[in-house]
Amino acid sequence: MFRVGIITASDKGSAGQREDLSGPAIRRMVEETGEYQVARYVVLPDDREKLRDTMAAWCDQGLVDLILTTGGTGFAPRDCTPEATMDVCQKLVPGIPEAMRQMSLAITPRAMLSRAAAGIRERTLIVNLPGSPKAVEENLGFILPQLRHGLEILEEKASECARK
Repeated sequence: MFRVGIITASDKGSAGQREDLSGPAIRRMVEETGEYQVARYVVLPDDREKLRDTMAAWCDQGLVDLILTTGGTGFAPRDCTPEATMDVCQKLVPGIPEAMRQMSLAITPRAMLSRAAAGIRERTLIVNLPGSPKAVEENLGFILPQLRHGLEILEEKASECARK
């Protein structure tokens, strides 16, 4: 089982002024696969330092294999999740957010406004998801089947990417 950390970036959510619906949607989706177990879950304010420090700690302490963030990927002045993600990543994985944007463009032209990022720190994959539960379900549903292979490579349980 892969261990998952979920971070919701939301000023109102972290202050108890809004219920987080996207984090629980992520939890439900990953746990339904039977391949993932949620090991960490937190709602943080849109604060680059707090987001960065939490991601770095979870990765550096080997607490999770996959971090899925939700929120903070738009144009609002306090949105900073992609920047915090890029601060901690040692390798970027641009194909994941590119694929999510491409898939989402078939649903809404506003998908082009997503600033989501993805990358690797140590042996942990970090992926930014949108903030709405509907967009989380669409995007995570699209990428989740492929993430397993990437995680197996990170853990050196798989080495071949070529299709047979």
